[in-house]
Amino acid sequence: MRRIELRLGDLTAEHVDAIVNAANSSLLGGGGVDGAIHRAGGPAILEECRALRAGELRDGLPTGEAVATGAGLLPARWVVHTVGPVWPGPGPEADRRRALLVAAHRHSLAVAAGLGAASVALPAISAGTYGWPVDEVAETAIAVAAAAGADAAPPLVRFVLSSERVLGAYRAAAERLGVAVEEV
Repeated sequence: MRRIELRLGDLTAEHVDAIVNAANSSLLGGGGVDGAIHRAGGPAILEECRALRAGELRDGLPTGEAVATGAGLLPARWVVHTVGPVWPGPGPEADRRRALLVAAHRHSLAVAAGLGAASVALPAISAGTYGWPVDEVAETAIAVAAAAGADAAPPLVRFVLSSERVLGAYRAAAERLGVAVEEV
């Protein structure tokens, strides 16, 4: 059975098998969560990302996809990098991009599971710089984690959130969806 946890905190300090990086398609670092992971993890993560860019991901990581590297100096074993969609505003384009938000969560969990991770920690993908409404991100994240099959996500999925407001959105989404979560 899968356990879903919510925590207010610093993703880079999580002692889990894998953490998810809300990356940009270049995989070469950036702001927000991406920059924090690259800073805390040290140069080894960037070196692995550069190797990916020199090989199979020459054009960058497509939105909604995920790929793993080692975690460098982080307490995790792996970093799963995913590119969430930028919020386009309401309208028909939002539906297409919503599918990419689901894919980013689903692929991140599947990559972590494929590595053999027993635990994974995720941020609020696309809710920061990419401007996605946090309530929608929270509902998507909780729904994907709860629906993932046994081999499609690690047994422990922890959402590590940066503010009380975001934590509250995840708590409310779990309640709306009828998904049991534990706050740690």
